[in-house]
Amino acid sequence: MPAITRRAALSASLGTAALTILPGRPALAQAGWPNRPVRIIVPFSAAGTTDIVARLLVEPLTARLGQSVVVENRPGAGGNIGAEAVARSTDNHTLLMTTIGTAAINYGLYRNTMPYKPEDLAAVSNIAAVPNVIIAAPQLPVKTLQEAVALAKQRRDGLTIASSGNGTSLHLTGELWKQVAGINLVHVPFRGSGPMLTEVIAGRVDMAVDNLPSSLGHIRDNRVRALAVTTAERSPAVPDVPTTHEAGYPGLDATAWFGIQAPARMPPEIVQRLSQELQAIVRDPAVRAKIEEQGAQPVGDTPEQFAAHINQEIARWGEVIRKANIQLD
Repeated sequence: MPAITRRAALSASLGTAALTILPGRPALAQAGWPNRPVRIIVPFSAAGTTDIVARLLVEPLTARLGQSVVVENRPGAGGNIGAEAVARSTDNHTLLMTTIGTAAINYGLYRNTMPYKPEDLAAVSNIAAVPNVIIAAPQLPVKTLQEAVALAKQRRDGLTIASSGNGTSLHLTGELWKQVAGINLVHVPFRGSGPMLTEVIAGRVDMAVDNLPSSLGHIRDNRVRALAVTTAERSPAVPDVPTTHEAGYPGLDATAWFGIQAPARMPPEIVQRLSQELQAIVRDPAVRAKIEEQGAQPVGDTPEQFAAHINQEIARWGEVIRKANIQLD
């Protein structure tokens, strides 16, 4: 494989870091990067799925980089505060634990006030994909997604469906379900999955959409009823729960994902080094097992693969948002 010159590397798109590299570590990274602790900014509060995935990377990435890796939670504005901080960073030691929201959905939601652009952040690697799950209150007289659709059509005011907040992938999954099934669902937003699940368990809200890791314990303990996971294939974490595809709604496909982005101005050699290290970490059986324990699927892709996925998601969810006429600014 021919070597890549520094001139060619520097002329590549920083947004996608689409480089072909030889095995081993690029020269710039060997020349002294990192030379101080590396921060992973999580743009949401501690203990959520984004934070959990980020902290799974700390120990193995510290070992591979030879510098401490620390997680810093910087929540607010649907993740935009933390993501903007990374987009504006110039130190080459600050990374973003990005999500489907900060990397894709928010561009459609905050059309007038979005503080950064897609080209301000470079894709490094997608770490984990998490299916969303549609759950029902135990009091609701439905056991399948089809029965929930039939009940929503029978009731004049439809059914209530909760999410962990306006504009989240959970909210938009509910909106997508409304669009593909032609039913009336009244959205009830909460400030996080915890209070949302409390209300569903109590039967004060009919249904909810959640990231599978947040609801997994409640599903297994029969405190809520899982109607479907929003993927083409069943989740190994809940193998008895059918998919939306099996229920007859292949258009209802919604997977949350969690990856690493960097400031676009970060040299592509460093982006490639980081991606190599992260891909190796995700391939490690111990790390994969920890990710799968959370009900997630390990990914570990290249910068160009992750960048292409982000672009597809921006377009896809932007269309859902336009059809639902949602805007948060």
